[in-house]
Amino acid sequence: MDALADRVVVVTGAGRGIGREHALLAADEGARVVVNDTGAAPDGRGVDPAVAQAVADEILARGGKAVVSTADVTTVPGAQELLDLTLSEFGAVHGLVNNAGILRDRMFVNMSEEDWDAVIAGQLRATFAPTRLFAEHWRGESKAGRQPSASVVNVSSTSGLLGAIGQTNYGAAKAGIAALSVILAQELGRYGVRVNAITPVARTRMTEDVPGVADLVAKPADPDAFDTYHPGNVSPMVAWLLTAGCPATGAVFYVKGGEVRQFSGWSYGWTVDKGTRWTVAELDQELRSRV
Repeated sequence: MDALADRVVVVTGAGRGIGREHALLAADEGARVVVNDTGAAPDGRGVDPAVAQAVADEILARGGKAVVSTADVTTVPGAQELLDLTLSEFGAVHGLVNNAGILRDRMFVNMSEEDWDAVIAGQLRATFAPTRLFAEHWRGESKAGRQPSASVVNVSSTSGLLGAIGQTNYGAAKAGIAALSVILAQELGRYGVRVNAITPVARTRMTEDVPGVADLVAKPADPDAFDTYHPGNVSPMVAWLLTAGCPATGAVFYVKGGEVRQFSGWSYGWTVDKGTRWTVAELDQELRSRV
């Protein structure tokens, strides 16, 4: 139970569901944890500081170390507040789990500009802002000769990588997070920072409200059966990615129950090459049977 001993881990959106499980397991594995959550509803509205405090209190009751942040990480000032708190309380930071996010499902033709912007901010910007400032901090440490062994774990979704009707805003943001993770791994490796993403499949406030999903992720009728969709099943993978010796970077992992897969990402399929410019008629004849 010491995989994260001597490491400081920040978890955003840690007040409930999967984020709460990440924070609890990180503490159980020896990390000092910053529990960040505004306490907002799934659609991003409202605040409730008691939500993050409850998780921190639970960690402290179990003998762990934790502090609370209610900073809004969709903003750069909020992300700076989170970083400053972490450094003032613990003197260092080694892991960032960008779990915070919101959901406002609509069919695209019914989607308002507000719902689009809110989800892009609540997902993609909530990953950008903390990562931008934490990465700058780690770069400074590296340039000062104190090479970090740091890890960022972002949260993507199959909605973005495989598609889901009614989730164009959410899926676009989550696909962006996966791409961001791959590129950041290439940029930040020189500073001792690894970046990965997960696509969790679990029972949360968000999945329980998605039509057709609630029944799928329900608790098993047999209390002794393995609960495949328990959110805590995802956390060991996150904890492993946060360990100092983890070799993974630039990867996106699917995690459900006891199952872990690695996404292969976009790749080329079939190819046709005429060797010179096509006509529209030629392309129609060549491609119609392929697409």
